[in-house]
Amino acid sequence: MDLRQLRISRRTIAVAVALTGTVSLAIGAHAALNKRSLDAAKAVATEQTGSIGAGAPRLALIIGNGHYPDASAPLAQPINDARNLSATLRHNGFDVDVVEDATRDDMVRAVERMKAKIRPDTVVMLFFGGYGVQVGRESYMIPVDAAIWKEADVKRSGVSVDAVLDAMKEQGAKAKLVVLDASRRNPYERRFRSFSHGLAPISPPENTLVLTSATPGKVVDDSSSPNSVLVSELLNNLSAQAGAETAFNKTRVAISRASEGEQVPAVSSSLLEDVKLGG
Repeated sequence: MDLRQLRISRRTIAVAVALTGTVSLAIGAHAALNKRSLDAAKAVATEQTGSIGAGAPRLALIIGNGHYPDASAPLAQPINDARNLSATLRHNGFDVDVVEDATRDDMVRAVERMKAKIRPDTVVMLFFGGYGVQVGRESYMIPVDAAIWKEADVKRSGVSVDAVLDAMKEQGAKAKLVVLDASRRNPYERRFRSFSHGLAPISPPENTLVLTSATPGKVVDDSSSPNSVLVSELLNNLSAQAGAETAFNKTRVAISRASEGEQVPAVSSSLLEDVKLGG
């Protein structure tokens, strides 16, 4: 082999090596790009499965009771609260059923309507504003036509919060949200042998989140504002499109701080995954 042929062979080998390196770099870059795409897809999937998304069917039963014959004066806030909360939830994609100044029959029929719409993948919210009374470690929502002279009448005339939660669970609701703005002083308490201030502790069944306007056994007075402190603060947090548990906890903290501990809402959760409330 002469010198010229040797130079050509070396040049050919160098070109081949360079091409091989370029191809290797291209394959490596392509693999890295595919890995980044796969990692991004996994991240999106994780984010989607980390909460119940806006695509899940969402129902809300909103009850605002203000005109109780046995109370010294009408409650001004519950109906305003019901209307404002309903508007926000509808904007966020909820199918909302609103009942104002509900009798017991009205409340029972509304619960039945709600039950008929629940499917296994449904997110369900219950809001009640009005008077709530605890009897036998159970909380009852009081309708406007309740005739209450003794504690036994509460069970007969009221609607049990636990019973409504049980109905949601039996229908297979995916997640259950409850907001009770009912920790007011019991207007019937002078008729009872024993006093039972505020609401009883609520033990949430699986995948349930409960927000009450005060800790169990405590009562709060209504302010002069058109809406209750609880609903006003909750609406602020719902508009931020946070998850339900985050929104409920932010509401609790904000009210507790603003009142310097005079009013401390309670949050009870057994959620297995957070619930997206935004639209």
